[in-house]
Amino acid sequence: MSDKVVIFERVDNVAVLSLNNPSRHHALSSEVLAALKDRLGQIRDDSTIKAVVLKSDGPVFSSGHDLREMVGSDEESYTCIFAECTEVMEAIRLLPQPVIAQVQGLATAAGCQLVATCDLAVASEDAGFCTPGVQIGLFCSTPAVALSRAVSAKHAMEMLLTGIPITARTALDWGLVNRVVPAEELAETTMQLARHIARASSYTLAIGKQAFYRQLQVDRPEAYDMAQRTMVENLLAQDAQEGISAFLEKREPQWTN
Repeated sequence: MSDKVVIFERVDNVAVLSLNNPSRHHALSSEVLAALKDRLGQIRDDSTIKAVVLKSDGPVFSSGHDLREMVGSDEESYTCIFAECTEVMEAIRLLPQPVIAQVQGLATAAGCQLVATCDLAVASEDAGFCTPGVQIGLFCSTPAVALSRAVSAKHAMEMLLTGIPITARTALDWGLVNRVVPAEELAETTMQLARHIARASSYTLAIGKQAFYRQLQVDRPEAYDMAQRTMVENLLAQDAQEGISAFLEKREPQWTN
């Protein structure tokens, strides 16, 4: 299943996950969500993987939930669908490795949620983003969770209330993506970013990503308390001592992994 709808490749220390259901515009069906969850679990347990790129091909990055699964079913089935999607989004957030979305086309609804959930996002100039559920009577409430944490509340509400797509440049201005590049440069720019991140210690990346998202959830004094404890824990680790020593000695550090 995983090999069919989510393709896994490895480039040095970077894992590349490709959504592979172009006939359904890479919809996040139950099958795709299960495959993503499985792949993310494998990556989580592999400390030699230091960064992840999440991508697809074609004019649509992901059309969001498969609407065929949203018609004529019951409460239990719908609950399972959204719970499974939440598990995947949280798996990305909790993954030790940073995840970069490589967005070449339109990312809609839960597809836009997927981009907003990733730690970083690189988009081609012709990419677009929208949460159009309101137009079909199904407000994008779960995509709003990630979207509202990536852009301002008013920008998020504009997308959610209108369903109108925004351009890649607007997404950059609003903070939904990190970089916008010509389509022919998208893959290389994303991989360069992933490779740069992968030069760091796996331990340092993991403790830093975890601390970043934890401190966002509390007020500033508690955030500083948490961050201070994390810095001490980090400093006591072998990789921090090695990295500082290497810097002082003007040599390349030798990480534990």
